[in-house]
Amino acid sequence: MSIFKRLRDLTLSNVYSLIEKAEDPIKMTDQYLRDMQEDLEDAEKAVAAQIAIEKKFKVLYEEQEALVKKREEQAHMAAQAQNLDLARRALEEKKSCEQKMNEYKATYDQNKLAADNLRKKLDEMRKDLVEMKNKRETLVARYNAAKAQTEINKAMSGLGSDTASSGLKRMEEKMLQMEAQAEASNEMTAKGASLDDEFEKLGSGKAVDDELAALMKQYEQK
Repeated sequence: MSIFKRLRDLTLSNVYSLIEKAEDPIKMTDQYLRDMQEDLEDAEKAVAAQIAIEKKFKVLYEEQEALVKKREEQAHMAAQAQNLDLARRALEEKKSCEQKMNEYKATYDQNKLAADNLRKKLDEMRKDLVEMKNKRETLVARYNAAKAQTEINKAMSGLGSDTASSGLKRMEEKMLQMEAQAEASNEMTAKGASLDDEFEKLGSGKAVDDELAALMKQYEQK
């Protein structure tokens, strides 16, 4: 499985589109972040391995390049010393080293190009991961705001519903009934108190009349 599979098969814009349409965009965003982090770690390992190969062939190429120069200098030294056999052997070794040097150079260039491409993709993955993390914060804010707005709208619609209206009307009627009962009770209490007062007043007046009649009767006898 390619370490760049998600970047190849699913562009970042498509990821955003899927996230925003998801039932729970926060969970999906977190899952994509985990997937991208795993891909990034795999890519870092692959790039490190490729760089190691690049450096290996660079060292081999430079070693052969130095050996070519050395054999050329030795060939000149042998020629100056009129040692034709030694000069030939140095030149033959130089030619062999040049062949290896060219092979290593070609392999080094090829691996360096591959490593550079991987470095570029790795940088893109890192930027995408940072962008996705920033996107998550925006999505969380938007998700929470939308959720809060939905709850508020739900509560407001409940207040304006027929059920709530009829319920409030029943409570108002019940309150009016309770107030009427309380007022009637007050009237009954007031009437009861007035009747007792009248009987008490009647009894008090009769006692005064009796005492007055007795007093008048005494003077009549005199």
